[in-house]
Amino acid sequence: MIYAEPGHLKDRLNIHWFRRDLRLDDNRALDEGLRQSGSVLGLFIFDDQILKNLSADDSRVSFIYDSLKEMDRELKERGSSLLIARGSVEEVWRELMSRLSIAAVYANEDYEPYALSRDREIKNLLSGEGIEFNLYQDHVIFAPGQILKADGRPYTVYTPFARRWREGLEKNDFRLKALESGRMWSRFIKVNIPFPEREELGFLPGMMKVRGVNWAGIGDYHENRDFPSRDGGTNLGPQLRFGTVSVRKAAAVARERNTVLLGELIWREFFIHILYYFPWTAKENFKSAYNVLPWREDEGDFQLWKEGRTGYSLVDAGMRELNESGRMHNRVRMLTASFLSKHLLLDWRLGEAYFARKLLDYEMASNVGNWQWAAGSGCDAQPWFRIFNPQTQQLKFDKAYDYVKRWVPEYGTKDYPRPMIGHSEARERALEVFRTALKSGE
Repeated sequence: MIYAEPGHLKDRLNIHWFRRDLRLDDNRALDEGLRQSGSVLGLFIFDDQILKNLSADDSRVSFIYDSLKEMDRELKERGSSLLIARGSVEEVWRELMSRLSIAAVYANEDYEPYALSRDREIKNLLSGEGIEFNLYQDHVIFAPGQILKADGRPYTVYTPFARRWREGLEKNDFRLKALESGRMWSRFIKVNIPFPEREELGFLPGMMKVRGVNWAGIGDYHENRDFPSRDGGTNLGPQLRFGTVSVRKAAAVARERNTVLLGELIWREFFIHILYYFPWTAKENFKSAYNVLPWREDEGDFQLWKEGRTGYSLVDAGMRELNESGRMHNRVRMLTASFLSKHLLLDWRLGEAYFARKLLDYEMASNVGNWQWAAGSGCDAQPWFRIFNPQTQQLKFDKAYDYVKRWVPEYGTKDYPRPMIGHSEARERALEVFRTALKSGE
């Protein structure tokens, strides 16, 4: 359903299809569309294929809605508007083609499996009507295919990938140049389209808020990033996920002010490349040898983990932070993931799916990649025998228990549960299970 009546737009026009690029400046496809054409209409489609798995008050949908509304406000100041639709993407485009004279569509590439399939279908649909479908690289610094081994195969180990990534950036630092799309705003269609209310789209306000980027803290990121009680994160995750901040800006600032943060951005692109070349890893082990692992099935243990009642303070604090805020500190993410897959021997896919439902910065490639890293089944040279000690991690990264006291107020009282399993016992059990299973599969 299109939430406007654009039928009065009789002239042949071009459409910029916003997806994971919710900004009007430094936007590659939008920049190209404005440069190459005389009239551009901005479009966003709330895709029912994605929304069917989300609640009406999902805070990420609220963030998208609010970001679009702000974009629409900026455009209205210049005499234009956004066109908003909701439904099946194919049906929306069919309706648009029946009501508008479209010359070309501009959009930025998306490398997730569903998005790739969707874009192939829409390209075929549009081309059947003689409409150009132009895709551009905007979501990453180096797209899949731009960093490959000498034999043309993709890298599956981070370190050599990162080396080539950094070398490529030094040779081609133009990749960090911001695009000045805003200077060409006069080429947006002059039209006043009402922006739909949240309720019209079937949404409710979300309870969690996405934080703005902590640009001021980037210089000290390397010193603070491992300590969850400090506000040392960048908050870039959701902004890059939905494209409210361009990856060019993030990488340029990181290269200038903190190379450790730049390494984290490279990890993000590494996992995007892995998912692109090995899409089945979204649901299956990257290393097929791990398919023999006899994961336990224990809904009770899984529930204790989800609720943050494992008896391990740092694990519990992280899970409660996730449940209440949609965020979790990166150091604690590694620990909670390791605890589920190693201490409890529960399938990493259970945790990955839970994080996917809860994280405000959820991005499939990073979520899957990091969960498989924790479980040992992914792209890692030191896999199954890495088992984090929750107590050691607590003493090392939250020694004063500041983070724990914030999220687990009953810690240290009779109301706090005992550990559901001892660390030494869990570690030995995991080592034995992994060793036996992997040996049997040889």
